[in-house]
Amino acid sequence: MSTFALGTIIALILGSAAVALCLRRLIRSVLLFVISWAGIAAFYLWAGAEFLAFAQVLVYIGAVSMVTLFAVLLTRRHDQPDLVIEPPARSRAAAGVTIGACVAAVLIPAILATEFPAASATAPTFSVRQLGLDLMEQHGVVLLVVGLILTVALLGAVVLAASKEDAS
Repeated sequence: MSTFALGTIIALILGSAAVALCLRRLIRSVLLFVISWAGIAAFYLWAGAEFLAFAQVLVYIGAVSMVTLFAVLLTRRHDQPDLVIEPPARSRAAAGVTIGACVAAVLIPAILATEFPAASATAPTFSVRQLGLDLMEQHGVVLLVVGLILTVALLGAVVLAASKEDAS
């Protein structure tokens, strides 16, 4: 059952990401990436990392996807029904496949050469509360800076959208 669940999660992540990359409509691609990010959160739950799953949902599904959707919706022209991305040339597709193969050629041998600890080794125990407190004490400023950057990006999208409307 556990292998079936993992296979389903992997199919969800890779399938939605692959379809998102092949679509020509930007909004639909963003929505499919949201599904892919939800699949990654499901993988974290499957692996027993509840805090990472919560962070994945909060940061990527909650914040990044909403900022991306708002930026796309606010910056598109009103005379076009949806932003259409031109299909990539074959040379770009070939370059993407080649780069992906090169990355896989580096990662796969590194993963196979890694010695993992025995299954009987005990992992350190942390509560989600303790992990959150440790992260907020050390990385609280970083969290605030990321929030500020996302806010500035959204405000920039609003300014771009307003300036395009005024020019037409």
